[in-house]
Amino acid sequence: MIGLVLLYFVGKAFYDLAGLNNKSEWLYAILGVGSYYAGLIIGGVFIAIGYELFIGSVDEVNDTLLSIFALPIGVVTCWGFYRILKSRWEKKETV
Repeated sequence: MIGLVLLYFVGKAFYDLAGLNNKSEWLYAILGVGSYYAGLIIGGVFIAIGYELFIGSVDEVNDTLLSIFALPIGVVTCWGFYRILKSRWEKKETV
């Protein structure tokens, strides 16, 4: 349930940002949610590889715990993509 609320706010933030800059709102809302999921996947893979190399077998790890550890990486990836889009669009306005 918390994941759905997070997806709503991510999509809304990107939707509003695209609307302010006269871009396709739904496209950037979907790209924003996609960047969050890409960060989750990449974070989960890196955490699993690190766990396998340094601690032990990744088969022993609870999937929920792995998801909780990957969550901040997904949020940071999404936030970074938002900041990149915002700074690019602000530069085009001033030029």
